[in-house]
Amino acid sequence: MKLTIIKAINDKKLFKPLFKDLKTWASWICLLKVLFGLPLTKKELTLYQGSTGRKKAPQKAFRELWAIIGRRGGKSFIMSLAAVFLALFYSFREYLAPGERGVIQIIAADRSQARVIFKYISAILHSNAIFERYIQNETKEAIELTTGVDIEVMTCSFRTIRGRTVVCAICDEIAFWRVEVANPDREILAAIRPAMATIPESMLLVISSPYARSGVLYEAHRDCFGKEDAEILVWQADSRTMNPTLSATLIDRETQKDPSAARAEWQAQFREDIEDFLSVKVLESLVVPGRRELLPSDECYYYAFCDPSGGRQDAFTLCIGHYEEEKSKFVIDLLRAWEPSFDPEQVVKEATETLKRYGLNEVMGDHYAGAWVEQAFDRHDIYYETCRVVKSDLYLTFEAYANMRKVELLDDKKLVSELKALERRRGKSGKDSVDHPPRGRDDRANAVAGLIHLLAKEEGDGEFSVKVIETPAAPQGHWITIWRE
Repeated sequence: MKLTIIKAINDKKLFKPLFKDLKTWASWICLLKVLFGLPLTKKELTLYQGSTGRKKAPQKAFRELWAIIGRRGGKSFIMSLAAVFLALFYSFREYLAPGERGVIQIIAADRSQARVIFKYISAILHSNAIFERYIQNETKEAIELTTGVDIEVMTCSFRTIRGRTVVCAICDEIAFWRVEVANPDREILAAIRPAMATIPESMLLVISSPYARSGVLYEAHRDCFGKEDAEILVWQADSRTMNPTLSATLIDRETQKDPSAARAEWQAQFREDIEDFLSVKVLESLVVPGRRELLPSDECYYYAFCDPSGGRQDAFTLCIGHYEEEKSKFVIDLLRAWEPSFDPEQVVKEATETLKRYGLNEVMGDHYAGAWVEQAFDRHDIYYETCRVVKSDLYLTFEAYANMRKVELLDDKKLVSELKALERRRGKSGKDSVDHPPRGRDDRANAVAGLIHLLAKEEGDGEFSVKVIETPAAPQGHWITIWRE
């Protein structure tokens, strides 16, 4: 009789020693039964119905699981165990070409996060002599097994996945994948599924706590949760359902501090107070294909906005643009981004040279590092004015003009990616705020939004005047726009 994952978990020579109290893992045992197409008890059927929204007991195994589980629910360990079971006790050789190896990929928002599951897998393989003998070679991010399967930590990039034969992919915390491209979750899944197509028993295991009502995790829940005929298994359960050893007092205390966050973190419910900032359709309509930069013109009056950085974590960005009266549009002419790590003084020097090419001797930016930025620009005869408008309001101004299609953006993939990732949050006071998601960045987006704020002042009813004043930074005077309110 074929060894099932449940028999392996209950076997003292295999997985059972890994569990201190197997009874506390009852909900996960039920999920694994469903995933591998094993019969359920009456109690398990009730749990299955509550966690999937389905009524009928499953009749076959699933090749794709989306586990939407609260924090500390145990999902990383169980998915690691499932991966080891597939790697050791399933035979994929008949589907592989001579010399070809199957791959179990571990993908997360970054390599550090992916290594968490990799360490679980390594620990399971080293937990007894039976598993250990299958290890052919092991490094910090890869394990080669004698079964013809490799277990690897992968970069969160659709490019690194192509060309491999994937027998199992574990996508960890997919709700928080916001890197490299505009829709990394969608792009990576589009690369994974074809890589698994020739392996009939391959499995895609997606695990995450929920976040905003957007992205592939939310779409999978929307399209497949509660659908009896859906081929994708969506399992949604709160932390204590999956891990009853968690302190109810702790969760209650966290819920009192921030109910919206706790609803997602512990109750595994998508947040209702967060939504996408701009629609993809609107944003893509603003990009001028192929336009990377516009050269200075004597016929344009330019503005500049800067998002400074010390060079450690964030990029130092500079955006220059103008208002084009004939088309009634705000045009982005130039966007510069100096990625970490860099010499701040050298970057300021390069930024001031760029400003002067566009006839500018002033720039506006946020209040970064106190007076350092002002003094750094002043040394190059550029007046730096601190923006008094908070970043969130800059974005809301940008949104208004973006929705009116009054903005022309450069064809910059990183800029578009940052803008697509921005999130709108509804505050308790009723005022919306906009910011990048956790672990995200918005250096380019912030500079563009700041520039649109400046250009918006010029539009008015088409009339504006300027005056020249003298400052220590610009003894010959610099331009100040006076707009009609």
